[in-house]
Amino acid sequence: MTDRVGPAVYGSSPTQVPSPVIIQGGMGVGVSGWRLARAVARTGQLGVVSGVALDALLARRLQDGDQDGRVRQALAHFPVPALVRRVLKRYFVPGGIPDGKPYRPVPRLGVCPRRDGLELAVLGNFVEVLLAKDGHDGPIGVNYLEKIQMATPAAVYGAMLAGIDYVLIGAGLPTEIPRLLDALAEHRPVRLPVVVQGAAADQQRHVLFDPQDLLDVTPEPVRRPRLLAIVSSATLAVYLARDDTTRPDGFVVESPLAGGHSARPRGALRLSVDGEPVYGPRDRVDLPKVAALGLPFWIAGGQCGSGELSAARAAGAAGVQIGTAFALCRESGLDVTLRRRLLREATRGSLVVRNHAEVSPTGFPFKVVHLPGTAADEEVYADRARLCDLGYLRSPYQRPDGKVGYRCPAEPVSEYLRKGGAVEDTVGSRCLCNGLVAAVGLGQRRTDGYREPPLLTLGQDLAFLPELIGTGDDYGAADVVHYLLGRASPRNRQAVSGPVE
Repeated sequence: MTDRVGPAVYGSSPTQVPSPVIIQGGMGVGVSGWRLARAVARTGQLGVVSGVALDALLARRLQDGDQDGRVRQALAHFPVPALVRRVLKRYFVPGGIPDGKPYRPVPRLGVCPRRDGLELAVLGNFVEVLLAKDGHDGPIGVNYLEKIQMATPAAVYGAMLAGIDYVLIGAGLPTEIPRLLDALAEHRPVRLPVVVQGAAADQQRHVLFDPQDLLDVTPEPVRRPRLLAIVSSATLAVYLARDDTTRPDGFVVESPLAGGHSARPRGALRLSVDGEPVYGPRDRVDLPKVAALGLPFWIAGGQCGSGELSAARAAGAAGVQIGTAFALCRESGLDVTLRRRLLREATRGSLVVRNHAEVSPTGFPFKVVHLPGTAADEEVYADRARLCDLGYLRSPYQRPDGKVGYRCPAEPVSEYLRKGGAVEDTVGSRCLCNGLVAAVGLGQRRTDGYREPPLLTLGQDLAFLPELIGTGDDYGAADVVHYLLGRASPRNRQAVSGPVE
């Protein structure tokens, strides 16, 4: 790691950040890791790290011994060494924990978060962004889920301390995020409203975060990143753009073809013969209406083709966001063996990706890759003890005693019902948190020898692969960028195996 990326991130102007044509999607938990984002940013396009569960990924990488030392090199740049020492003392294991020993748990999210949980969240985001920004001047973004509100303030702050250029956020309406970014850039305390199920209008809860209290110092002001709201309709874009307090700096307009979570179809839910939600004309985005807002926007979902970028630009978009093609490239954070299996099946045309209405605890449709041996396999998932030990998708709810409780449809059914949940919510619900973490090789191991099975998600448009991969059997992030821009691929100058360092 170069010394350049330490304190030099402070005080930069947001006008210095270039506007990209291609945005790499912020996928899964660790799939869009720092290696992938850095590789994309080196081409001059926007590399994006996933900001979900970076506290858990940091803790598990440290418990695995941080074999290449990259995590500790990044931590050495953090402005408060005492905070770093506390986290290292708790989680770093020289040489790594023995095979079969469980990872030490991390504090779970709550309306009143624990201090050690906040420290881990700030450092997890700081490390991922700093590593992504190392050694180049390209733009880096971080992707969050608005639904995971209790994690947002500390996570965003950690990314901002590392000099993040863009914040992308979806799975909800990020009406409070512009003000959050303004305050955090000046290290001011923030309070973010949290949706609590069953709470009355006069019982609104907030998660509080005070940067100076956490750090016990006042760093120099940091750059306020640009905010891109991920929306699925022109109506949502118009709503956010209506006044200065909610207006983002641009939009990512996502169609149902994109991987991960999708918006629900408008109107009554109808399912196909395969059990997938059926989308119709009402679900098409009115792009001229979005363009009329005067803010830059990028189109996402089914955009990886030789003509899609030109079509997007003709529709008034600044460019496109691409997920699946980057998720399958060699810099992806996916477990190497899983990634190669996916690539083989996809190039053969035999890979099945289905949009499930009931799989995600969030209630949103979720794309699942049906690969034998993964959590999509009914027999594999039936062997898994039903539990919720990571809890990122838990929902706060109002308990009868007036306190806030937390529940998840993927936890034990009896426990969910005891907390007032409806039994129909639990049918088909899968633990995304553990499955997605396992997909990047950091799944929990238990003392009885059980290992969490991976759960994989991709977009449903894979038609681009034969043309992109050509006569080879692998490709890199730069190949995707050059393919989209219609340029000659640099593939012959890159290795065909292993991550690019």
